[in-house]
Amino acid sequence: MTAASPPSVRLERLSKWYGEVMGLNEVTTEFPPGVTGLLGPNGAGKSTMIKLMCGMLKPSLGRVLVNGKTPFNRPSVMRRIGLCPEQDAVYPKAGAWDVLTYLTRLHGYGKREARQGALRALERVGLADHVNRGVAAYSKRKRQRFKHAQALAHDPDVIVIDEPLNGRDPPARRELADLIRALGAEGKCEIVSSHVLHEVESVARRMLVLNF
Repeated sequence: MTAASPPSVRLERLSKWYGEVMGLNEVTTEFPPGVTGLLGPNGAGKSTMIKLMCGMLKPSLGRVLVNGKTPFNRPSVMRRIGLCPEQDAVYPKAGAWDVLTYLTRLHGYGKREARQGALRALERVGLADHVNRGVAAYSKRKRQRFKHAQALAHDPDVIVIDEPLNGRDPPARRELADLIRALGAEGKCEIVSSHVLHEVESVARRMLVLNF
């Protein structure tokens, strides 16, 4: 991707089989800069698509292009992607800043650069006053914020958010919706996955609907 090329994700006849089970069947589409909702009932293939886009699975047919390059087994492409999964995992005895610095260094950043990126991400999600506190001691609401900091700390072009509003109270929903819209306005390519239409409608103007 050059400086003049906006971030994007393109799927070309993308398919994935698990043995004899079809996980995704010949999807061709493109996600441009801004916020796009990925909708569909449970079992429609959203999770499979996310894993393929993030380079976690190899397509059975077709290809994924992130900024014009395939992500599978290519760390240089995968570092341009930020994933906020539905589930969270915590490191019981480590402080949030240290954990996020370590995870950011895995993307190839030096220690100083990683600490700066981690701090900026924690500040952006409203955790500036809790950077040295253990993530395991966070409330559920703060752990959700930390997941988003993980997706942002390495300054990706493409951000994939899985079921972002699931189980959140109204103030937390507003906070996250504001953050998603702000990142989209900055030119990030954001893909927000959900099975609830009105949740995605609050943040996205474009929709892709999967069905089976």
